[in-house]
Parts: sequence; C-alpha cells; structure tokens
Amino acid sequence: MDVVNIFLTSDLGTGLEDFVHDQRRFTFDRLWPEGPRRLVEGPMWAFVDWVMPDLAGLEMCRRLRADPRTLDAHVTMVLEEDDPEDRRRALRAGADDYVIGPLTRTAVLDRVLALQSRCGEHQATRRFALGALTIDMAALQARWNDVPIALRPNEFRLLRFLAENPGRVLTREDLISGLGKREPPIDERTVDVWIGRLRRAIKTAGGGNPLRTVRSLGYVFDLT
Repeated sequence: MDVVNIFLTSDLGTGLEDFVHDQRRFTFDRLWPEGPRRLVEGPMWAFVDWVMPDLAGLEMCRRLRADPRTLDAHVTMVLEEDDPEDRRRALRAGADDYVIGPLTRTAVLDRVLALQSRCGEHQATRRFALGALTIDMAALQARWNDVPIALRPNEFRLLRFLAENPGRVLTREDLISGLGKREPPIDERTVDVWIGRLRRAIKTAGGGNPLRTVRSLGYVFDLT
C-alpha cells in the first residue's frame, strides 16, 4: 500500500490516526523547525502555519525548499486571515498554495485528496549525495565512490536516515522512530545489530567507518 505523508507545524500533526483511501495510507506527523524527524518515503504534503512558536512560517517554507529531503514537498501555507499581501509573500517564499486556518483533520484530508491527482510524485525518483556516498531512492541502491554497497532493505533505510542527518548524534530511540518501527516495540539493542551490519557493508565497499559511536548517547554519521 502506498503511503502519503502529511506533516503539519501545528499540534494537529501529533496523535492523528492514519486514513486509508483508494489503496493509499495517509499518515500524519509533526513538522519541526529542523524538518521531519523520520524518513519520508513517498509524496509529502506540508501544512505550514503563518505564525510558529520558534520561527516565521515564511522561513519554514524557505527551509523546506532548501532541504533535499523536502524539496519536492507540496507546501500549503496556513494563513490566519485572507490577506492578499500575505498570500503573495507565502508564494514567493516557496509555498504552492494557501488555506485559511484553523485546520481540522477532515479539512487537511479534503485538501490533499482534491489536489493529489494534479501533483507529480517526485520523491521516489530522487537521488541523494553526501560526499562519496550516493543514494538512489528509485533503484534502492547506495554507492560509495561508485562502488555498490550491498544492503538489506532495513539497512538501506537506516543509511538513508543517518545520511540525511549528518553530524547529528541520533539515539537508538531516534533511529527506531526515524525508521517507523515504534510498533510493535523494538529492543533498543537491536539498533546495535543494524549499525553493525551497515558498518560492515560500507567497509566492504571501501567506505571505511563513517558511523561513529557516541558512548551512552547513540551514533552519528561523520561528514569527514
């Protein structure tokens, strides 16, 4: 079943149940100032509030357009009132369209379903590059200096999540949540097994060991 990812900068993004329609599952998540905290696999829709606690909605739009993970997301600015100047500023900042808030789960789903057929799904064909590492999402293939890295599907997703968060220490819980494996519960030590397999695969491809262990905290993908 295909997955459509709906992210909201408001609290509405937390705690909403999935919605299944026409062989697709629509999932809801909170969108944070630093971007998604999990892998985004499939089309992404972002609803950005005009006013946010930590930064302006316009700046959030600019960040989404500058982030390779969210470059192709459909961005809807949630305005507080129907002001022509606010609409123009939202579109100039990178929003695709706008709605007048506040939003409800039903309003969000109606919006996504109405526009979905008009929007191309580019996420699945995206390529990601970080130094010597390249990741081809369409082919589900990772390479180190053009040498294929032999990975199981889980380790491929783990590498992608780590590479999309370079230089950031990720706890075992971060990795479990980022890969969408919170249900059923997973022993955090299972992450160590995942990391071990990934390290061996990268080393075999000539990549050395870019995955650094931070004692008592987690792991980090080093840029150097």
